[in-house]
Amino acid sequence: MAKRPTLLLLVRHGLTPTTGKVLPGRAKGLHLSDEGVAQAERAAERLAELGKVSGVYCSPLERTRETAAPIGRALKHRVRTDAGLLECDFGRWTGARLDRLMKRPEWSAVQRTPSTFRFPGGESFTEMQTRIVSTLDALRERHPGGVVVCVSHADPIKAAVAHAMGTHLDLFQRIVIGPCSVTALSYHGHTPLVLTVNSIGGSLRELRPS
Repeated sequence: MAKRPTLLLLVRHGLTPTTGKVLPGRAKGLHLSDEGVAQAERAAERLAELGKVSGVYCSPLERTRETAAPIGRALKHRVRTDAGLLECDFGRWTGARLDRLMKRPEWSAVQRTPSTFRFPGGESFTEMQTRIVSTLDALRERHPGGVVVCVSHADPIKAAVAHAMGTHLDLFQRIVIGPCSVTALSYHGHTPLVLTVNSIGGSLRELRPS
């Protein structure tokens, strides 16, 4: 067991031109908006207060790589991609407008009983949660006692928080993860502590393991 806790900092990517309008999923070619770029720079400044980190990882999609780039520069750390941090695979719903999806009868299951739902031709929420939790477990085992930054997407981060809190997946939609917010999970051994969720301002200095 590591003498010091391992700190995972989960960062959602910044705003894109379609945030809140469509379900982009894993479609390629979606970049940060100007506001999203500014958000990523501010997140990098906040994370730089932590000093040295053990690793910076991101999902392979453009919007997460563009968010992670200034973070890597601020922390003087090479950013590595990890497919385990990818957005949920929305299958045939990828790219659909949210206002249209909300009218579908299946939308109730997405919001109220997500543990029962699989996106047509894509991933289930349960599979997504298993994937993100397994990925975070592997990263913290790779960097015991360190600080690891992981740039991902809203739904995987919400699922990771729900798992760490021992909250049923059917309640994970009640967790809010805003663009470029920081969520901190601390592990001593295999026991997680949720230190902060959806932090979008202020100092992160107190999160560094002592």
